[in-house]
Amino acid sequence: MRYWLSIVVATPAHSSVAGPLTYRSEWPLTPGSLVRVPLGKREVLGVVWEVLPDSGDLPESQSKAVLGALDGLAPLSATWRRLVAFTASYYQRSIGEVALAALPPQLRELSTVQLARRLKRPVAAASDTPDTPDTPDTTDLIALSAEQERAIAEFDADTRPALLFGATGSGKTEVYLRAAAKVLANDPSAQVLVMVPEINLTPQLQARFEERFAHLGKAQVVALHSGLTPAQRLKSWLDAHAGQARLVLGTRMAIFASLPNLRLIVVDEEHDPSYKQQEGARYSARDLAVYRAMIESSPDNAAESVDARPESEGKPAGICRVLLGSATPSLESWQATVVGRYQRLTMSERIGGAEQQGSLPAVRLVDMNHQPKHCTIAPPLLAAIAQRIARGEQSLIFLNRRGYAPVLACHDCGWKSECPHCSAFRVFHKIDRTLRCHHCGFTERVPRACPACGNIDIAPVGKGTERLEEHIAELLAGVTRPDGSPLRIARIDADTTRLKGALESQLASVHAREVDVLVGTQMIAKGHDFRHITLVAAINPDGALFSSDFRAPERLFGLLMQAAGRAGRDADHGEASEMWVQTFHPQHPLFAALKKHDYPAFAAQELKEREAAGMSPFGFSALVRAEARDQAVAQGFLNAAAAAAQAQQLPGAEAVTPYPAVPMTIQRVANIERAQMLVESPSRAALQRFLAAWQPLLHQTRQQGEFKSLVRWAIDVDPLAI
Repeated sequence: MRYWLSIVVATPAHSSVAGPLTYRSEWPLTPGSLVRVPLGKREVLGVVWEVLPDSGDLPESQSKAVLGALDGLAPLSATWRRLVAFTASYYQRSIGEVALAALPPQLRELSTVQLARRLKRPVAAASDTPDTPDTPDTTDLIALSAEQERAIAEFDADTRPALLFGATGSGKTEVYLRAAAKVLANDPSAQVLVMVPEINLTPQLQARFEERFAHLGKAQVVALHSGLTPAQRLKSWLDAHAGQARLVLGTRMAIFASLPNLRLIVVDEEHDPSYKQQEGARYSARDLAVYRAMIESSPDNAAESVDARPESEGKPAGICRVLLGSATPSLESWQATVVGRYQRLTMSERIGGAEQQGSLPAVRLVDMNHQPKHCTIAPPLLAAIAQRIARGEQSLIFLNRRGYAPVLACHDCGWKSECPHCSAFRVFHKIDRTLRCHHCGFTERVPRACPACGNIDIAPVGKGTERLEEHIAELLAGVTRPDGSPLRIARIDADTTRLKGALESQLASVHAREVDVLVGTQMIAKGHDFRHITLVAAINPDGALFSSDFRAPERLFGLLMQAAGRAGRDADHGEASEMWVQTFHPQHPLFAALKKHDYPAFAAQELKEREAAGMSPFGFSALVRAEARDQAVAQGFLNAAAAAAQAQQLPGAEAVTPYPAVPMTIQRVANIERAQMLVESPSRAALQRFLAAWQPLLHQTRQQGEFKSLVRWAIDVDPLAI
């Protein structure tokens, strides 16, 4: 008997093949089954999307047959397929692109025979911990604060998406652990997904969860992120798909993990921009977490329309809850609690309470207008760091710019270390004496003399973390530790953590108190539990105060609050902990809220301004980006497509405003010119209707002669940076 199947396969972005393809099969297959099928001259992995009615009128010569099914693997659930379909529709990508990218790369390469061998391997082989150990459950041995108990009780009493608004050090992780423990205890088949924004935060959180849930067996707690080897990633995915892994910790990609019995999703640091994918399908894992919880709870009745807002609207959760956590929530999530779509759980005090000195660090603003000219670290801050060293305490200094200096320059002729392939400067890295572009990667040795005039006196301008580390060592050269030994300075940034295991080793040194002053970028300013740091300093945060990007103040406030949270996490040092901020604008309202650790006041002011301007979360937008060898071609393509949309009066166009195309902030990268067009609307539904109808016009415009040289174009829905 012959069966006809609708199967999705990975197709190139914006190709003419955007939906499922029809294949014939000699055996019945259920939706969600993984199969090997021919695509052109290749054999690829596909997902059966639906079984079609008999297509007897289709000649066999015009159809292709399924080559084989991946036997032994349960079909992907209807809820998983609904999540993928929604993601593809909402973020304007092909369904095959999203579906296949959500699967482990190694799974896409395995033949049916190879997978069968892989599935026969014993599950416990990767762990020396038995599946049913004698380790007791220690959950109830941990004492909770009054705020933690109240937050847990309120979470259990509601069904809406919950936002845990907790100060740094208030014990949000313990609330996550308790929520997960309750779900797993109530249902022996239940699964929990815990997401973190960055890979470097996954190991420490994984260790906490493995320790707490050791009574389940180590094999039941798995990680899922891009830092794993292909084999590790496949094993974690297979364990989750089979229901054997009951707790999955991962980064944004984990939102697409196949979890047949998902009952709780936790999104830690939900405000973090790392949850937004910046390539391919530009999805927000945080928003999809809320949407997934909704459809997991009511899979038969969940709204499948792309008009629904992924992070807010929908039916109340019944059997799958979502818990978002942050000390500085995104303004979108905060506004959702203001209007009642989300439940707000508040924990304002650090563990220990005021009577045990578990207080938040005092914020001190240093007015750089009154400091010596060109000084990098103000004398009062330098003295405070020296005092910490003398007391055996640690300090953290962060500057969000790696390298030795942002630019190398000749003061005779004005030459600067511009990248020949990008509209950006190459950064001077002193350790290996290179000029390195952080956009395209182009690297050259530092010239002995100015390439333009031959002057040998070329010098670095500005400071990066590498130069800051060197400068602090010079300024504190005479300072010693309590035992008389010289101070120790360490730097953690993308340059010092390139090698596998380097980050873990450096963090271990900090925790072991082998470091007195830690210098680094924002990667050290959030998420880490440094118990002996009592002083945190932000060196140059002013750039974001007057940025053209309307989200810049929100990101800066969040980063500074997160950084402040690294100080005084040990209650014994809470009262003496400080956050220093060097600024030329100490009167800025952002710093007034920061001094009081008053996120609600900051959020209220920002939301007021955004509402007046019709910006998110009160307005909705998308960016259409185009890349070409010539800037005129990139902009011309966007403007021509917008004109065509206006001429045809597309659905939703009456409520949508496309702005003229402009160059992107970094206009040229790797010799490719980049342009973008902002499209705004007060209605999310109207914007979605417009974008869906605009896609064919964008394809047609791309085929016009003058735009044949266009390299690529892409739509970014709900962009984080404009």
